Amino acid sequence: MSHIVLIGAYPPSLINFRGDLIRALVSAGHKVTAMSESGTEDSIASIEALGADFKAYPVQKSGLNPFRDFQTFQNLVRMFGEMSPDYVFAYTIKPVIWSGIALRFVSSKTSFFALITGLGYSFHEKSIPGKVLSSGVSQLYRMSLNRADGVIFQNAENRDLFVDREIARERCCHLVNGSGVNLDHFADEALPETQHPVFLLIARLIREKGIYEYVEAAREVKRQCPDAEFCLLGKHYNSPGSIARGEVEQWQKEGVIHYLGTAKDVRPFIAGCHVFVLPSYYKEGMSRSIMEALALGRPILTTDNPGCREMVIDGGNGFIVPTADTGALAERMIWLIENRHCWKTMGKRSREIAEREYDVHRINRQLMKIMGVY
Repeated sequence: MSHIVLIGAYPPSLINFRGDLIRALVSAGHKVTAMSESGTEDSIASIEALGADFKAYPVQKSGLNPFRDFQTFQNLVRMFGEMSPDYVFAYTIKPVIWSGIALRFVSSKTSFFALITGLGYSFHEKSIPGKVLSSGVSQLYRMSLNRADGVIFQNAENRDLFVDREIARERCCHLVNGSGVNLDHFADEALPETQHPVFLLIARLIREKGIYEYVEAAREVKRQCPDAEFCLLGKHYNSPGSIARGEVEQWQKEGVIHYLGTAKDVRPFIAGCHVFVLPSYYKEGMSRSIMEALALGRPILTTDNPGCREMVIDGGNGFIVPTADTGALAERMIWLIENRHCWKTMGKRSREIAEREYDVHRINRQLMKIMGVY
């Protein structure tokens, strides 16, 4: 039996995105310790119900506070030293960076694997401050991943960028189809019988997810199809590209957008739409929200963006439009409204793609084989 530490930043993420992996590792006979910032009693109980121990450590999920980052590093050095795990598996930016650097000061016997789930704001911003930030983050990644036994990517573009910038060694790189989705939990759902077309976007409320493009396309479509409904589900987020609450409220007052707030379970909302939309130009890994919509059998409208386009056969289970192109987005929305007889066939193909490519159990077996713990 090996002791595996699985480390993220946010307790619900350990449950929603890594719960099946934790369960698989425990079922394989391994001792698992899950780590994140401190959570509620319910979230900790949910993690422990998966068969893992839970340990909290201080981490800021976003932001650039050097004191808090150093506190994260210090605590990880201490905790890894006390636990002496056989493996550390880290995902998302801060856990990957500080776990890898901390392990350089602890036993060399611990194997380190990093899952790059996306590049985020630091690799997106083109301003001078953004480029300085990107350079700094790249150097921190380089320090961390120099210690890694494996670096796992969710799309080829992210892998190639890390290799080209000499952040990660090519021989240590692996590619998987995202985090996967539990096809029993996200079961195929019939399209709603409502007569008016319902579009849905689920995303963190940041500019790079294509929120503004979605709103402008909705305005344009409503001029021709006033009964079309455009729903938005997502959490306000502390980020340089965040959407102000007042803006969302204004869209709601205008009747352009139906804001649904946030939800622990997105399934009823996906089941209530006819078409799932993600006009992202964010540096995605592999969009989980698109995977979930595929699994429920929905046509997908997304952009020619890494981590989005891979899940759509253009004209098959949906459409791919250029990034930040409101006109093209609106045009495809209108086509889908005028050709609603295609929704069922497109949705069926989406479910088939989910079953063939994005089954979480298949992807978790890949991850465990990469780590050598399967």
